[in-house]
Amino acid sequence: MKKIIFIFIFVLLIAGTILTIKMTGNTTKNLSDSNKVKIETTAGNFVIELYPNKAPITVANFKKYVSEGFYDNTIFHRIIAGFMVQGGGMDTNGNEKPTHAPIKLESNNGLSNKIGTVAMARTNVANSATAQFFINVVDNNFLDYKVGNDGYAVFGKVTSGMDVVNKMSKVKTDSNDEPISQIKIIKASFV
Repeated sequence: MKKIIFIFIFVLLIAGTILTIKMTGNTTKNLSDSNKVKIETTAGNFVIELYPNKAPITVANFKKYVSEGFYDNTIFHRIIAGFMVQGGGMDTNGNEKPTHAPIKLESNNGLSNKIGTVAMARTNVANSATAQFFINVVDNNFLDYKVGNDGYAVFGKVTSGMDVVNKMSKVKTDSNDEPISQIKIIKASFV
Protein backbone atom coordinates (compact mmCIF):
# COMPACT_ATOMS: atom_id res chain seq x y z
CA MET A 1 0.00 0.00 0.00
CA LYS A 2 2.83 2.44 0.88
CA LYS A 3 4.46 1.66 -2.45
CA ILE A 4 1.25 2.48 -4.34
CA ILE A 5 0.84 5.78 -2.44
CA PHE A 6 4.47 6.67 -3.18
CA ILE A 7 4.03 5.94 -6.90
CA PHE A 8 0.77 7.93 -6.96
CA ILE A 9 2.44 10.97 -5.32
CA PHE A 10 5.43 10.70 -7.67
CA VAL A 11 3.14 10.60 -10.74
CA LEU A 12 1.21 13.64 -9.42
CA LEU A 13 4.45 15.59 -8.97
CA ILE A 14 5.60 14.78 -12.51
CA ALA A 15 2.19 15.66 -13.97
CA GLY A 16 2.13 18.92 -11.99
CA THR A 17 5.57 19.88 -13.27
CA ILE A 18 4.60 19.16 -16.88
CA LEU A 19 1.37 21.13 -16.50
CA THR A 20 3.23 24.08 -14.98
CA ILE A 21 5.72 24.12 -17.85
CA LYS A 22 2.92 24.03 -20.43
CA MET A 23 0.91 26.76 -18.69
CA THR A 24 3.79 29.16 -18.06
CA GLY A 25 5.91 28.35 -21.08
CA ASN A 26 8.80 27.92 -18.65
CA THR A 27 11.30 25.32 -19.77
CA THR A 28 14.79 24.46 -18.69
CA LYS A 29 16.13 26.89 -21.32
CA ASN A 30 18.34 29.43 -19.63
CA LEU A 31 16.88 32.90 -20.09
CA SER A 32 20.41 34.29 -20.46
CA ASP A 33 20.36 32.58 -23.88
CA SER A 34 17.84 35.25 -24.86
CA ASN A 35 18.97 38.22 -26.90
CA LYS A 36 16.31 40.52 -25.48
CA VAL A 37 16.66 42.46 -22.24
CA LYS A 38 13.88 44.35 -20.49
CA ILE A 39 15.01 47.45 -18.63
CA GLU A 40 12.51 48.49 -15.95
CA THR A 41 13.03 52.10 -14.85
CA THR A 42 11.26 54.66 -12.71
CA ALA A 43 10.37 56.43 -15.98
CA GLY A 44 8.88 53.31 -17.61
CA ASN A 45 10.14 50.17 -19.33
CA PHE A 46 11.88 49.41 -22.60
CA VAL A 47 13.28 46.33 -24.33
CA ILE A 48 16.69 46.04 -26.00
CA GLU A 49 17.38 43.50 -28.72
CA LEU A 50 21.05 42.44 -28.67
CA TYR A 51 23.17 41.71 -31.76
CA PRO A 52 25.60 38.90 -30.80
CA ASN A 53 26.51 38.19 -34.45
CA LYS A 54 27.77 41.77 -34.90
CA ALA A 55 29.25 42.45 -31.45
CA PRO A 56 29.86 39.10 -29.70
CA ILE A 57 32.29 40.36 -27.05
CA THR A 58 30.15 43.38 -26.19
CA VAL A 59 26.91 41.38 -26.04
CA ALA A 60 28.51 38.69 -23.85
CA ASN A 61 29.79 41.42 -21.54
CA PHE A 62 26.38 43.13 -21.30
CA LYS A 63 24.63 39.80 -20.71
CA LYS A 64 27.07 38.96 -17.93
CA TYR A 65 26.19 42.20 -16.13
CA VAL A 66 22.45 41.55 -16.63
CA SER A 67 22.83 37.97 -15.30
CA GLU A 68 24.63 39.24 -12.22
CA GLY A 69 21.96 41.86 -11.47
CA PHE A 70 24.60 44.56 -11.83
CA TYR A 71 22.28 47.08 -13.49
CA ASP A 72 19.56 46.75 -10.86
CA ASN A 73 19.39 49.92 -8.73
CA THR A 74 21.73 51.90 -10.94
CA ILE A 75 20.80 55.24 -12.51
CA PHE A 76 20.84 57.05 -15.81
CA HIS A 77 23.46 59.55 -14.71
CA ARG A 78 24.13 61.42 -17.96
CA ILE A 79 21.40 62.72 -20.22
CA ILE A 80 21.91 65.14 -23.09
CA ALA A 81 18.75 66.21 -24.91
CA GLY A 82 18.98 65.68 -28.66
CA PHE A 83 21.90 63.27 -28.21
CA MET A 84 21.69 60.29 -25.82
CA VAL A 85 20.88 58.88 -22.37
CA GLN A 86 23.65 57.06 -20.48
CA GLY A 87 23.49 54.73 -17.52
CA GLY A 88 24.45 51.42 -16.03
CA GLY A 89 27.45 52.33 -13.94
CA MET A 90 26.45 54.53 -11.02
CA ASP A 91 24.50 53.53 -7.95
CA THR A 92 21.66 55.66 -6.59
CA ASN A 93 24.15 57.67 -4.49
CA GLY A 94 26.07 58.62 -7.64
CA ASN A 95 29.01 56.34 -6.85
CA GLU A 96 30.59 54.35 -9.66
CA LYS A 97 30.11 50.62 -9.15
CA PRO A 98 33.10 48.27 -9.39
CA THR A 99 33.15 46.47 -12.75
CA HIS A 100 34.84 43.62 -14.54
CA ALA A 101 37.87 44.29 -16.72
CA PRO A 102 37.36 46.48 -19.82
CA ILE A 103 36.52 44.79 -23.10
CA LYS A 104 37.87 45.04 -26.63
CA LEU A 105 36.18 47.74 -28.72
CA GLU A 106 33.92 46.30 -31.43
CA SER A 107 32.89 49.53 -33.15
CA ASN A 108 34.03 48.33 -36.59
CA ASN A 109 31.08 45.93 -36.85
CA GLY A 110 28.97 47.61 -39.54
CA LEU A 111 26.39 48.95 -37.07
CA SER A 112 25.74 52.67 -36.87
CA ASN A 113 24.82 54.90 -33.94
CA LYS A 114 21.31 55.53 -35.27
CA ILE A 115 18.28 56.57 -33.26
CA GLY A 116 17.32 53.85 -30.79
CA THR A 117 20.60 51.95 -30.98
CA VAL A 118 22.46 51.00 -27.81
CA ALA A 119 26.24 51.38 -27.58
CA MET A 120 28.91 50.97 -24.92
CA ALA A 121 30.15 54.08 -23.20
CA ARG A 122 33.91 54.33 -22.71
CA THR A 123 36.71 56.75 -21.93
CA ASN A 124 39.00 58.24 -24.59
CA VAL A 125 40.88 54.93 -24.54
CA ALA A 126 39.46 52.64 -27.24
CA ASN A 127 39.39 49.40 -25.22
CA SER A 128 37.98 50.88 -21.99
CA ALA A 129 34.26 49.98 -22.01
CA THR A 130 33.01 48.08 -18.98
CA ALA A 131 29.35 48.31 -17.91
CA GLN A 132 28.02 51.72 -18.89
CA PHE A 133 25.90 51.99 -22.02
CA PHE A 134 24.02 54.70 -23.84
CA ILE A 135 20.97 54.91 -26.06
CA ASN A 136 21.06 57.23 -29.06
CA VAL A 137 17.97 59.45 -29.23
CA VAL A 138 19.00 60.87 -32.63
CA ASP A 139 21.25 59.62 -35.44
CA ASN A 140 24.81 60.11 -34.15
CA ASN A 141 26.86 58.96 -37.13
CA PHE A 142 29.88 60.91 -35.86
CA LEU A 143 30.15 58.21 -33.14
CA ASP A 144 30.63 55.46 -35.76
CA TYR A 145 33.95 53.81 -36.52
CA LYS A 146 35.92 55.46 -39.33
CA VAL A 147 39.62 55.55 -40.16
CA GLY A 148 41.07 57.85 -37.52
CA ASN A 149 37.95 57.58 -35.30
CA ASP A 150 37.67 54.55 -33.02
CA GLY A 151 33.93 55.14 -32.59
CA TYR A 152 31.53 53.58 -30.10
CA ALA A 153 30.39 49.96 -30.34
CA VAL A 154 26.70 49.55 -31.14
CA PHE A 155 25.50 46.18 -29.81
CA GLY A 156 21.72 46.43 -29.75
CA LYS A 157 18.59 48.47 -30.36
CA VAL A 158 15.53 49.49 -28.37
CA THR A 159 12.68 47.50 -29.96
CA SER A 160 9.90 48.64 -27.66
CA GLY A 161 9.56 51.52 -25.24
CA MET A 162 11.48 54.11 -27.26
CA ASP A 163 8.82 56.59 -26.10
CA VAL A 164 10.14 56.04 -22.56
CA VAL A 165 13.72 56.69 -23.68
CA ASN A 166 12.63 59.85 -25.52
CA LYS A 167 10.81 61.05 -22.40
CA MET A 168 13.95 60.38 -20.36
CA SER A 169 16.04 62.37 -22.84
CA LYS A 170 13.99 65.50 -22.15
CA VAL A 171 14.24 65.67 -18.36
CA LYS A 172 15.87 68.66 -16.69
CA THR A 173 19.56 68.21 -15.96
CA ASP A 174 22.23 70.11 -14.08
CA SER A 175 25.43 71.57 -15.55
CA ASN A 176 27.02 68.07 -15.48
CA ASP A 177 24.17 66.59 -17.56
CA GLU A 178 22.87 64.70 -14.49
CA PRO A 179 19.09 64.54 -14.20
CA ILE A 180 17.67 66.77 -11.45
CA SER A 181 15.18 63.97 -10.64
CA GLN A 182 16.92 60.62 -10.60
CA ILE A 183 15.91 57.97 -13.16
CA LYS A 184 16.64 54.57 -11.67
CA ILE A 185 17.01 51.20 -13.34
CA ILE A 186 14.84 49.05 -11.11
CA LYS A 187 15.70 45.81 -12.87
CA ALA A 188 17.33 44.49 -16.03
CA SER A 189 16.20 41.00 -17.02
CA PHE A 190 16.12 38.64 -19.99
CA VAL A 191 12.82 38.21 -21.82
